[in-house]
Amino acid sequence: MEEKKFQRKKEDFICKHCGFFVSGNGYTNHCPQCLWSRHVDINPGDRAAMCEGMMEPVRVELDHGEFVLVHRCRSCGFMRRNKVAPEDDLETLVRIGEQ
Repeated sequence: MEEKKFQRKKEDFICKHCGFFVSGNGYTNHCPQCLWSRHVDINPGDRAAMCEGMMEPVRVELDHGEFVLVHRCRSCGFMRRNKVAPEDDLETLVRIGEQ
């Protein structure tokens, strides 16, 4: 049986970095206020990662005309790229992009 590469999970959560309540839409994987995430997935949505470390937003990239946020796990160093969402805080994105 082939493993799914993406599993949509609609989950609300409280950001472990800034405390903001996030209403998930099934594609939400980071806090729209501080842009931090958690290392909970091996493949998006599977919740199979045992690490659960905090994923710091380390840079913003442009990929085929879309902005992508790059996170690095502070516990294990794992890196993941995630599309920027319309509700993401623009000032925070700009600040990360200037680093």
